[in-house]
Amino acid sequence: MYKHTQLNKKNKNSELIHIKDILTSALGKYRPAMDTQMTRIWDIWDLAVGKPIAMNAKPDAFKDGMLIVNVSSSSWIHQLKFLEKEMILNINKQLDHKLVKQIRFKIGKIIS
Repeated sequence: MYKHTQLNKKNKNSELIHIKDILTSALGKYRPAMDTQMTRIWDIWDLAVGKPIAMNAKPDAFKDGMLIVNVSSSSWIHQLKFLEKEMILNINKQLDHKLVKQIRFKIGKIIS
């Protein structure tokens, strides 16, 4: 009996599902389609904003056209405010939709 149970657990783990697919499915039940399309932000972020910015700023949340971005320092926030319109254009271009209307920058954890 023990071996059979362990074998079933092993088979379940071999069929891994990407977290993006899980999030898209879960969010689709509770969020508008526009918000679920934003799950792609992590895939396109580096390309949309460029490597130097991507090393110091990461998307954190999105709601009603507002993208909240964690930034490594206040000096980066100051710099990124000047680039906000260009960043919005590039992000929306990469997403193939005009989803982001505004970006709010805040100091936060940058996870690569």
